Amino acid sequence: MSNTSSNQTSTGRAWVMLLLAGAFEIAYALSVAGSQAFTVLSWSISAIVFFLLTLYALSVALKSIDVGIGYAVWAGIGAVGSAIFGSFLFDQSLTLTQAFWLAVIIAGVIWLKLASSEKAQPEKPGLVAS
Repeated sequence: MSNTSSNQTSTGRAWVMLLLAGAFEIAYALSVAGSQAFTVLSWSISAIVFFLLTLYALSVALKSIDVGIGYAVWAGIGAVGSAIFGSFLFDQSLTLTQAFWLAVIIAGVIWLKLASSEKAQPEKPGLVAS
């Protein structure tokens, strides 16, 4: 396997871990809401488990993804997912204005991903690929 192919595989796995970290973040936020200030044991335990899982997955992802990009994507996934699922699971309101701004977050996350792809990066002069 060439070095470029290995880097692409590593980067791809990092993005999968980042998406997984985002899913764990959503579960964590919903568990915290369900725990009612950590007074419901089952939700509280769930919150602790998802907190540890999201930190682990995020740390693995940030080995290959720039921290600024990775954190923004992770936070965006968590915010949007928590708002959407919270409206269904806990009957929290989700207005049209809130939905619009969540869409802006989603668009920003997609834009960050596209801007950080290797194809979007300018080649550095003087460097020769091996």
